[in-house]
Amino acid sequence: MSSSSGAPASTPAGTAHTLPSYLQADHLGPWGNYLQQVDRVTPYLGNLARWVETLKRPKRILIVDVPIELDNGTIAHYEGYRVQHNLSRGPGKGGVRFHQDVTLSEVMALSAWMSVKNAAVNVPYGGAKGGIRVDPKKLSMGELERLTRRYTSEIGLLIGPSKDIPAPDVNTNGQIMAWMMDTYSMNTGATATGVVTGKPVDLGGSLGRVEATGRGVYTVGVEAAKLTGLALQGARIAVQGFGNVGGIAAKLFAEAGAKVVAVQDHTGTIFNGNGVDVPALLAHVKTRGGVGGFAGADVMKAEEFWGVDCEILIPAALEGQITKDNAGQIKAKLVIEGANGPTTTEADDILHDKGVLVLPDVIANAGGVTVSYFEWVQDFSSFFWSEDEINARLVRIMQEAFAGIWQVSQEHKVSLRTATFIVACQRILHAREMRGLYP
Repeated sequence: MSSSSGAPASTPAGTAHTLPSYLQADHLGPWGNYLQQVDRVTPYLGNLARWVETLKRPKRILIVDVPIELDNGTIAHYEGYRVQHNLSRGPGKGGVRFHQDVTLSEVMALSAWMSVKNAAVNVPYGGAKGGIRVDPKKLSMGELERLTRRYTSEIGLLIGPSKDIPAPDVNTNGQIMAWMMDTYSMNTGATATGVVTGKPVDLGGSLGRVEATGRGVYTVGVEAAKLTGLALQGARIAVQGFGNVGGIAAKLFAEAGAKVVAVQDHTGTIFNGNGVDVPALLAHVKTRGGVGGFAGADVMKAEEFWGVDCEILIPAALEGQITKDNAGQIKAKLVIEGANGPTTTEADDILHDKGVLVLPDVIANAGGVTVSYFEWVQDFSSFFWSEDEINARLVRIMQEAFAGIWQVSQEHKVSLRTATFIVACQRILHAREMRGLYP
């Protein structure tokens, strides 16, 4: 039944959304988390608020069947996705993850956060994301290659150097990107290095790309520490996830004089009050696949990780890790989100009330896409920069973006997450408004 204004009758503004038929209202998953974030930013958008529904609807969703022949001769089918959330500011940009728990809601949310992240650091991209619902650890190298190539062929009509540029994400890497680039190139009849980023350097990848996300986490952490008077020398750090992001950030913080006292990943949770030997732990993770069994620290119960005495907490694993159930235990003054969406909205509010400063994923882990942008530019020009040049440009972009977000946060007295959304959503919707609707 409609109200007299012609608007659908619903609960009060900001609590109800017109949902597409392919989502369940009672189980929105990560997309629901993102919608709440958009609601919080809407009052700050001014005249651009008339376009806000644009942010709540992905532009394009492709769901594909990915059949491959397994090594034993049987045929297996996997579910694949590519979502382009918004292309107003440029081609789609976002990773591809291979994980058994990938869902459409998750890929939608990740694509939307990419739109926000790209706008927050002001690189000329829209947001996109892809994924396959598969446990890649159960596949042989040959099966993984066939899966990647088939998936790339299936989403080939959406991707391209000036259309949508995938990159590595959870359980994907430079080798996967090399196969994607080769498959796309074979299908189009010309080598197109710019179709993906995060490639091996020998195939047009960029120096500094592997460390870029962790370096970005470290860079915004240093800026926030300066602004809040937190001394890094001797600061205790807890890190969840010790791969490209958590491991590199931990290494950089340790080099700056901080102590990494606790680390958790899917293989275990370890603690050393005097600080773990980060280079030794990185070497252990490289050979053993995780932090479990590391000799230079004590084993700790997984649930005790969140209550560790520390100044800085870096969740750098998967989304939804800091929840209303564990947020109250957190003792850190600063939480730097290395992962995408690691903090639920309820947990965000608990941390805010406790006076914990959260550096949100949409700025904190934007180092990866920033250097992906550098890689794409270098591929187009076939002219490559030195690692020092790349790192210097990355640090400058991250510092400038963070300074702008900090200013907006102080001005409106809002969290850094809401401030990042204000900056990014204004840029996205301003582009949408200037372009207008076609036809």
